Amino acid sequence: MEDRSKIIIRKVNKKTHGGHHGGSWKVAYADFVTAMMAFFLLLWLLSMTSPESKAALSQYFNTFSIFKDQPQQSGTSILDKSNGILNVGRSVQTESARVKAEKKVTTEELAKIMRSAIDDKLQALKNQVLIETTKEGLKIQIVDNEGSEIFRSGSAEPTEKARQIIRLVSENLREKPNRITIEGHTDSAPFKGAQKTNWELSTSRASAARRELENNGVDPNRIAKVVGYADQDPLIKENTKDLRNRRISIILLP
Repeated sequence: MEDRSKIIIRKVNKKTHGGHHGGSWKVAYADFVTAMMAFFLLLWLLSMTSPESKAALSQYFNTFSIFKDQPQQSGTSILDKSNGILNVGRSVQTESARVKAEKKVTTEELAKIMRSAIDDKLQALKNQVLIETTKEGLKIQIVDNEGSEIFRSGSAEPTEKARQIIRLVSENLREKPNRITIEGHTDSAPFKGAQKTNWELSTSRASAARRELENNGVDPNRIAKVVGYADQDPLIKENTKDLRNRRISIILLP
């Protein structure tokens, strides 16, 4: 009789997604590509950041601690404004201002820079810009010449030549931290206006020069004084009616 109680065991091999047909390598590759993208993005951001900002950020992250100066209460976040994380921009600005202040040059060096700039860019007007170092500071005087006025007769409106000179002066002064005094001067010829004298005219011209400086980027808070001297402080003392006595003096204080 045939034995029907024989047990047959069948082994089945199930196919898996391993090996080169699987998907685990795709996850690893995606992580690699993401990491490389983040790396190159970081390099791009670093290349776009100024040295002052890098220095400020470096100093911030070297000194910041979530355990330092934290309020003793629950629920405190490291994004709390009191921790300073949200004030990184302000820290960068402060650091930038500090670095700029440290880049100060001597009065003699700045005078040399100014003379070179005048020679390069305003050769035709160089005789109308007098630069000297005095006990007051660096004095830049913009003077009238025959046929080349910085203000029309009796007017407090600067001519285009005056604006060109003040623009160049502003470019060399606006990044310096020193305060500035502006003086207006006239010659001794009597003013023909009915209700205006050389005192009002010299003061108005000094204020007009102040506005030109500010329009060209000089911080208004750096203006220490604006004053008119009329004809009381002539440049050419032996001839008080000389045209060169009609001038604007811009003094960079020590």
